[in-house]
Amino acid sequence: MAITINAETRTDLGKGASRRLRLEEKIPAIVYGSGDPKSLTIDLREVRPHVNEEVFYASIVALKVDGKKTAEKVIVRDIQHHPFKVDIMHIDFQRVDAKKKMHMHVQLHFTGEDVSPGVKSGGQVSHVVNEVEVICLAKDIPEFIEVDISALETGESIHLTELNIPKGVELAALTHGDENHDTAVVSIHTPKVVVEEEDEAPAAAAEDDATEE
Repeated sequence: MAITINAETRTDLGKGASRRLRLEEKIPAIVYGSGDPKSLTIDLREVRPHVNEEVFYASIVALKVDGKKTAEKVIVRDIQHHPFKVDIMHIDFQRVDAKKKMHMHVQLHFTGEDVSPGVKSGGQVSHVVNEVEVICLAKDIPEFIEVDISALETGESIHLTELNIPKGVELAALTHGDENHDTAVVSIHTPKVVVEEEDEAPAAAAEDDATEE
C-alpha cells in the first residue's frame, strides 16, 4: 500500500517560524533533487504513524503539495528528531527519477536463529551490521534483505557475497572489486568464559597466623 503525505509550500522561514510551526503540531520539511528545492510545512499527524515503520524508509512516498492531484514521487532521506522528546523536528525528501539508480540503506532481517546448530550448541550470534547500502532503481528498492542463519555453525559467518540480493539490486560495498569489502554481516562465536581468581589473601593470612603460633 502506497504511503501518501500531504504538505504545503512554506514561505515563512527561519528558526522563529519553525518554532511557531511546532507549537501548531507542524514541522518544516524540504524536498530536493531533479529540480529546485522547495520548503514545505507538514502536519505531524501525516508522518507520526509512519516514523516507526521500516517500509517508510524503503518505499516511494507520494508527496502531495498544496492539494494538487498529482503527487511527486519521493523517498525519505533524513528525519531529525528532538534531542529530548520523542518527536520529529524536520524531514528531508528527495525526488525520485525513475530512470536513475539511487543509493539507499536497507535493513537486514535475521532469521533462523532459534534452529541454528551453532546457537543450539551454546554459541552466541553477533550481528556485525544491521543494514547495507544498495544501488538500484526506485522500483527495485527492497523493503529489507533477509539473512537466514538457520544452518550456521559455531565459528562460521555469512558475508555480503552470500546474501540473497533481489534482482536489479547491487550492494554498494561490492562494486569496488576488492575482496576486502566482502565483510561479514553475522557470525556465531563461542562465548568467552571469564574465570574468576579466588581471593588468596585470607588463606595466606591464615598461614601466617599459624606460623606465628
